[in-house]
Parts: sequence; structure tokens; C-alpha cells
Amino acid sequence: MAKSLSKIWLRGLKRLLAIQTEPAHTTKRAATRPARAATSKPSAKVRPVNPAAALRASAKREAPRAAPRESRVRPRASAWASGSWTRSFHSAPAAPGRLVNHLQYGLYIPSGHAHEAMPLVVMLHGCTQSIDEFAAGTRMNVLADRFGFAVVYPEQSKHVHSHRCWHWYDASDSAGGAETRAVVSLVDSLVAEHGFDSERVYVAGISAGAGLTALLAANYPEHFAAVALHSGPAFGEARSGITAMDVMRRGARREPAELVDELVNVAEYPGMPAIILHGDTDHVVAPVNADQLAVQFSRLNRIVDKNGARKSGEVKEERKGGVVTRDYMRGGRRVVRLCRVQGLAHAWSGGDDTVPFHSAKGPDASAMVWEFFRHQRRTGAGRIAESTATEASADAR
Repeated sequence: MAKSLSKIWLRGLKRLLAIQTEPAHTTKRAATRPARAATSKPSAKVRPVNPAAALRASAKREAPRAAPRESRVRPRASAWASGSWTRSFHSAPAAPGRLVNHLQYGLYIPSGHAHEAMPLVVMLHGCTQSIDEFAAGTRMNVLADRFGFAVVYPEQSKHVHSHRCWHWYDASDSAGGAETRAVVSLVDSLVAEHGFDSERVYVAGISAGAGLTALLAANYPEHFAAVALHSGPAFGEARSGITAMDVMRRGARREPAELVDELVNVAEYPGMPAIILHGDTDHVVAPVNADQLAVQFSRLNRIVDKNGARKSGEVKEERKGGVVTRDYMRGGRRVVRLCRVQGLAHAWSGGDDTVPFHSAKGPDASAMVWEFFRHQRRTGAGRIAESTATEASADAR
């Protein structure tokens, strides 16, 4: 029976690999970058690797037929922006079986702003991505220049995972648990060194990075004021590469809110505002995952009960410009926002489509993420402060 199931899985995985996610387009576009900064051109055209292939390699626990080619697209991560980009590494707490745990990262600090009390956004890339590509594709550094926040891009090591996937489906101390501790340790170090505002630290991720974002939200809520999950899987059910593939393809089979209760003491959880974005033609992570994540974060914020039934607040839905937006409200304030983008595959919405896994389709996800983040603050007491006056002003516009 097990052998038969394995054959079924392998056939399913092969079908996933045959699916073309949105590739990097090479169409020439008019130069609209600011004249002060030169853009860098890719040195070679490289086909992006489907994240499903990366998980397939982990699930089978064997080397792929051909070593994955790292994209030769090496855009300056500070391109189109005027601040400073620094690459370094952080010595995180050692994980079991490792003598050292060095976490590579890139840090972008905009110019013309005081470091003290500056917000910090943590950006977690997906499988096969480099932090240079993620920074260039999302253009988050451009927003950092405009609004005055710092951005840090932790990078998964190829020594830990050959495709740079975060172990979002394995919370053990030697895998996802070590990775979340490393990210938290990096954040604490940067806040101490640069004087960033510890009450305004946010984390966003795509695909596997969104999966790790959910782990951080569940286990270290006191460190972050809000989270953003783009094209991410529901959390709590996957325990291995095989079960991770099942969640990605079909969503969680169990009640999403019930999975939350098994991981977190919801009665004592301090809450976590969340924005969830997903393309409705995503064939790598099924869109049903976005709906389930919305239920799970509604549970973390005690808007729904353990069965997923709403027990407080209200839900508002709007359809506009090819986006279906669903807001889970409490006290007249958005706590969880779900955005489903029509025609978008497994890619960052409104990004630079010359970079793998970023698409020009849809609204600017980076702008939407920051607009959601900027109203959130976690106080020293651990609670989420409500910037109602600022948010009301923004809504009026």
C-alpha cells in the first residue's frame, strides 16, 4: 500500500513540475527608473525553478538529476533606491548538529532618516530565490526610501537546503525551529545595533518564506507587530516534505482553526494582525491555502472559535480592479486582510517581472503590505496598539 501511494505521489509531483508558473519576462520596457540610479541588466537568461521541484527533492531525500542553476540575475538590491545596502552574516544560536549557525543577510537603510525609532521590515524569500532578486523584484527598498523604514533580507543557506527553501513544515530544533530562532536573533541584534523601533518590527514572506513567517507569528509574536504572507501555505498540518506538498496542492485537510489550537494557547496569545495575498491561478500553492490562512489568523486574533465560526467582529468584502479583498474587522478596525488577485500565478503581485517569481500583474503587493504594516505597533506590554486615528485618515483618502 505504501509503495502504491508513493507512486501516486511521484506522478502528482511530476505533474506539478510540468506546470509553468509565471516565468521571468524579457520584454523590453521603457525606462522609468529615477535618473539618479542606474539599473543593472541580467547577464544571462535563466528559467526560474518551480518551488515544487525543490520540495520534491527534499521529500525524496535524494539529489535532483541536475544541480539547480542559481539565477545569474544579480541586480543591485539597492537599484532604484538611494540608501545603503550591506551584505553580512549573523552568528545565530547553534542548532543541534551544527557547531555554528551563520545566517547571511542583506540590510537596506534609507538615507536621510534617523535610525532611532525607524521601523524594520523583515523580508523572507521563497525557494530558489536570492535576496538580491527578492529585493529587486519586490522593490521594497524604494518604499523604504519614501516612508523611512529599514529592510532586512535573511537568506537561507544552500548548506542547509540545496534550493534555499525554509523548513516551514518542520518546526524541530534542527530545521524550522532553528531558522526561526536565527531570524529572531538577527532582528534583536539589528535593533540593538541600529536603534530601530522594537515596537514596529514586521515580517513578510512569499511561498516557503510565508510559511516561515507563519512559524514566527505562532512562536514569537512578541517580536513582531504584524505579518504578511504572499502565496503561502496553511500551517500546522505539514510535518514533512511529502505532507508539505499535500498542503500546497490541496490545502489543509483538517479544520484550520483547530490546527492553530494545537500549536498555540489562543487564550493567552497576544494577537497578530496579518495581510494575506494570493493569486487565484497559483498552481504551486493552491489558493484555498489563502482562505485557510485567513481563518487561522482570525483564530489567533480570537475573531473565530476553534471550529472556524465567527464569534466577534464583522467581515467586509470588496471586489475592485481584479482583486477580491476580504477584511476581518473588530471594533471597526482591520485585523486580518485577505486579498485574492485575479490572473496571478505563483509570483509577487505588482513586482518586477524581469525577476523570477515576480509579476507585473495585479496591484503593488509591497505597497499594500507597507500600508497595512504602518498602522500596527506592538507595545512593550506585548499588546497591539491601534492607530485608529491614522487609519481613519488613510481610509478617508
